[in-house]
Amino acid sequence: MTEKIINNKLGNIHISKEAIATVAGLSAMECYGVVGMASRKVQDGIAELLGWDNLAKGIIVDIKDNLVTINIYVIVGYGIKISEVANNIVERVRFSAKEILDLEKVEIIVYVEGVRVDNLK
Repeated sequence: MTEKIINNKLGNIHISKEAIATVAGLSAMECYGVVGMASRKVQDGIAELLGWDNLAKGIIVDIKDNLVTINIYVIVGYGIKISEVANNIVERVRFSAKEILDLEKVEIIVYVEGVRVDNLK
């Protein structure tokens, strides 16, 4: 399925995977400790840091039946507890999916693809 369909008394609402990915990416980037979204190059498996205009490329959305699965690939900053960052991402994306997109059944999986170190001396 390429989109999520929500039925209500006024009609049907079609939400594309790209829209879901963009909302999830923006929500994830708001979390403390997230340096950026990661895009994996297929040929060598290296994580690449994406800019703000390519946030959706770090997200894979899968829709089956009534369940929306959001896979989020991030790069975090050095020195920050990774489990806390991942939990914050899950909570924030779940909240945004409910409040902005009106999605009830959402599974969120966070993949930490790298740790960014800035001028460690």
